[in-house]
Amino acid sequence: MPHPPQSPPPTRSAGGRRPATFGAIEQTSVAPGPAAPPDFVDIAESPDFLELRYRLRAFVFPMSVLFLVWYLGYVVLAAYFPGFMSIRLAGVINVGLVMGIGQFASTLLITALYVRFAVRELDPRIAELRDRHLGGDPL
Repeated sequence: MPHPPQSPPPTRSAGGRRPATFGAIEQTSVAPGPAAPPDFVDIAESPDFLELRYRLRAFVFPMSVLFLVWYLGYVVLAAYFPGFMSIRLAGVINVGLVMGIGQFASTLLITALYVRFAVRELDPRIAELRDRHLGGDPL
C-alpha cells in the first residue's frame, strides 16, 4: 500500500522564523518592527507647540502672580495689621476669617478656571499636535 504524500518539513524564513500556518495557508510570522521614536526637538520647535506654550503661559503666569499677591497680602495683613484683620463684620466673623476662607475659595475658583481653560483651549490643540506628529491617540 502506498504511503500518503508528506508535507515537507517547515523551513526557516529569511528572518530565522518558522512560517505560520493556518490550514493550507502559509505566511511568515514576522511582527512589525518598532515604530521610529518621535522627533521631540522637531515637535518642540513647531509653530503649533510654540503657540500651545504661549497660551498656557498666558494663563498660568498671571494667575500665579495674582494668587501669590493675594496670599502674601493676607499673610502681611495678618502679621502687621492685626487691628484691621480683627474688624468684626457680623457677630464673631471678622475680616481675617473672611479673607482666610477666601483663600480656600480662590484656590477652588482658580482650579475650576484652569480646568475650563484646559478643556477648551489646550486639550484640542494637544490632540491635534499628537495626531500630526505621533500618528493618533496612543490609547
